[in-house]
Amino acid sequence: MTVISDITMDEERALYGSSDLLVKNCRFDGPADGESALKESANICIEHCYFNLRYPCWHVYGLSMEDCELTPNCRAALWYTQDAHIERTRLHGIKALRESKKVTVKDCDIDSPEFGWKLEDVRMERSKAKSEYFMLLTRQIYMQDLQLVGKYSFQYVEDAVLEHCNLETKDAFWHARNVIVRDSILRGEYLAWFSNGLTLERCTVIGTQPLCYCENLVLKDCRMIDTDLSFEKSQVQATISTPVQSIKNPAAGKILVPSLGELIMDDPAARGEVIVGYDTKSEEVIGVMPQKKKSPKLDALK
Repeated sequence: MTVISDITMDEERALYGSSDLLVKNCRFDGPADGESALKESANICIEHCYFNLRYPCWHVYGLSMEDCELTPNCRAALWYTQDAHIERTRLHGIKALRESKKVTVKDCDIDSPEFGWKLEDVRMERSKAKSEYFMLLTRQIYMQDLQLVGKYSFQYVEDAVLEHCNLETKDAFWHARNVIVRDSILRGEYLAWFSNGLTLERCTVIGTQPLCYCENLVLKDCRMIDTDLSFEKSQVQATISTPVQSIKNPAAGKILVPSLGELIMDDPAARGEVIVGYDTKSEEVIGVMPQKKKSPKLDALK
């Protein structure tokens, strides 16, 4: 490989169309404010570099980036890229990664609104992310030890597995399909509305009105905290190990809970079965289901 090291580049398309290149200890920064430094390149290794200019890695095929910093000025850094490995790197520009295939991200610090749109075959491990619309319309995802803070995350994703993650994000997994989440914390409002094929295993769900309008929803030995108006119009099979504040009009399936503050069944189309008093350790029902709450409209007519 050709080695380029210890220089600063700020011109337009500084290394455009390069191949078999190792870039070390370089800075992409300066008054010329040039864009697209490595556009249309192949087999590129980047180590200990600083990026402060826009669009540096578009249409790169075979990219390794390690121990780098991409500042907030480094807008839309990696697009239309294939076979990318990013490790120990700060991705701090808006829209840092999009429209790419076969991407691995490890031990990275991500602060990037609209990160990860329309990716295919992405693996992320031991990383932190702050983002809005994180991973929108992305397919074939595996994530482990992700710490996420954001809004509207994982919307319209397909074929995803997440393990040991901590997600603090409003409106996560809306319209998601074929997603498995294991041993994770999901904190935020309106979790996974309109999803199809979502499975939560040994997860903790925190926040109002989770898991509504879902199809093929499964919860296995999960905890629910501060969850009111849960499961509205969802098709669900669930075993819950903690008390639930309220459940409203599950469309179909069976929900087993140890205790329940309120069961609201005021929709004639709601056919879901709620069994209260379930003990996850013994896998037996040891309590009694509370009375259904009547419709306020019917009460007013009496």
